[in-house]
Order: sequence, then structure tokens, then C-alpha cells
Amino acid sequence: MKSVHLATIRLFLHVLAATIWVGGQITLAALVPVLRRAGTEIPRAAARRFNQVAWPAFGVLVVTGVWNVIAVRSQITGSYEITLVVKLMVVAISGVTAALHACAGSTAGRVIFGALTGVSALAALFLGIVLAG
Repeated sequence: MKSVHLATIRLFLHVLAATIWVGGQITLAALVPVLRRAGTEIPRAAARRFNQVAWPAFGVLVVTGVWNVIAVRSQITGSYEITLVVKLMVVAISGVTAALHACAGSTAGRVIFGALTGVSALAALFLGIVLAG
């Protein structure tokens, strides 16, 4: 069996948290139309419950993301650095739009901020893969 290193644990935690943050959003978006048929409060209840898992996952993403940057700091030059900066901006957009989505008072606000959160989360995931090489 291959040995497990701290870098493996760091990457595992980062990918696990990304799975929850991004995958959970996709799953919840797919379920909302069905949940609405069960009652108007059901989607809100599901979203509140998801937030109890999603926000800690986002926190783990940020912490392990910082840990990842520290681990590869010697590689952060040129195109890697530009890609990393873009990813950090996209991650910030994902977090801010998710918070705005949760606080939105109108359906239009929830739709717009939800879409921006989903697209930016997918973009962050893609850029993470680009960085991993």
C-alpha cells in the first residue's frame, strides 16, 4: 500500500469540501423544482439544512486552499500565479454571491445570486484542476 502523507490529507480535505460546496449546489438546484411541488417552504428548509453543511465546507476550502498555497509557494510564478489570483477572485465571488443568495428577499435575487454562485463555484473547481496540473 502506498504511504499517506500530510499533502495527501490536505488534498483529500480540499477535494471533499469542494465536493460538498459545488456538488451540493448542483444537487440542490436539481431538487428545487421537485421540492416546490411538495410545498413552498420545503425548498427553503432544504436550503437552510444544506447551508449547515455547505458553509463549514466553504471554510474548509478556504483553510486548505491557504494551506495549498503555502505548500506550493515556490511554484507561484508566471502563469501559475495569474491562474491562482483568478481562482482566488472566483472563490471570493462564489462566497459573496452565496451569502447574497441566502439573504435575498426576492425570487429574482435568489435566482441571480444562486446562478452566480453556481457558475463561480464551477469556475473555481475548474481552475483548481488547472492549478493541480
